[in-house]
Amino acid sequence: MMQTEYPRVCLGEVLNHRSEFFRIDDFSTYKRVTAKLHAKGIVLRDEIKGFEIKTKKQQRCKAGDFLVAEIDAKVGGYGIVPPDLEGAIVSSHYYLYEIDESKLERQYLHYCIQADAFQNQITAQGSTNYASVRPVDILEIEIPLPPLDEQQRIAAILDRLMERIDEARRQREAAIEDLNIVIQKTLDKVLFQFSRYQDLSNMLLEKPKNGYSVKCDDIEGGTPVLTLASVTGFNYTKNFKLTSEILDPDAKYWLNPGDLLISRSNTLDLVGHAAIYSGDPYPCVYPDLLMKLQINPEKAESKFVLYWLQTSVVRNYIKEHAKGTSPTMKKISQSIVMAIPFPADTSLTTQREIAYQFDQMQAKKKEIHNLQTETEKDLEDLIPSLLQKAFAGEL
Repeated sequence: MMQTEYPRVCLGEVLNHRSEFFRIDDFSTYKRVTAKLHAKGIVLRDEIKGFEIKTKKQQRCKAGDFLVAEIDAKVGGYGIVPPDLEGAIVSSHYYLYEIDESKLERQYLHYCIQADAFQNQITAQGSTNYASVRPVDILEIEIPLPPLDEQQRIAAILDRLMERIDEARRQREAAIEDLNIVIQKTLDKVLFQFSRYQDLSNMLLEKPKNGYSVKCDDIEGGTPVLTLASVTGFNYTKNFKLTSEILDPDAKYWLNPGDLLISRSNTLDLVGHAAIYSGDPYPCVYPDLLMKLQINPEKAESKFVLYWLQTSVVRNYIKEHAKGTSPTMKKISQSIVMAIPFPADTSLTTQREIAYQFDQMQAKKKEIHNLQTETEKDLEDLIPSLLQKAFAGEL
């Protein structure tokens, strides 16, 4: 329980559960909202025509309402409806509460619901076998409630502290973005020295091969199958699902450490992203939406090819040649990949020197990223202690 000198009251004394339903008009358009987990706020889910909504009885949100998701409340699925979602709709699986602003400052409640002490009371509600909460469960939650002017003072202090934390996050993200820009400019500057091109196919031992279209069920003990995300950003990351399907041990969809993979289908910005498989997990299959490039080691260095694929020359080529009517799913074919322009008459020694130079830059980027991840964790750890102090009257 939260340690505080402030009097504690049940939310039922400062909130009113509003349960008013209306019938959806098939010819109108509605905003639907959802509650992000871990008290991260209420956000727009989608905008949809009335005739596409199956459940015709819905509730209408008001800006400033406290909204609780019936099922997800136990994992922080609640928040305050922002002004831009005034009039959005939710189903009967959400509860709406009006705030008595003569007793409770809305921004004070915004911070209260982020405290561990608040979430712990919801988690403890009802049977462990029944995940959802009832409207009355919410009204029985206790919060520390100082006088209104004290609530406003606490909320103002927390606003300023949170703004500083957000600013620190923005600066860290900007630093990484600046570094990405420097790397990209350096990449183009170094690699633009090559003015004569040949087709990438001249560097391959065989034609690029699609992976295997396999059904993943994530059953424990299954075979790992990489996802598209494993090559996004031109960095290999261990993103995979599992399949229990019996696979042919002699098939060509198995991966070996060092294999170069390229996405053949994704959004226009992401199609053609590539990465080198590290060997973890192993054994591992690559999916149909990736292609494997077998680089001829006597002609090209895989890492140099990977860096070359990131240059503006190749990215512009990919964007010009990707096909598909869907803006979210563009595709590149085997022939398009084979015709990617590649520097002509570039020695293996030169390729290795350039690859080494960019390896050093990537290592520096990773070092900064790791440092920022640690800083982010420190900031995340700071917020609960700030909230605890605030509601204990120590700010």
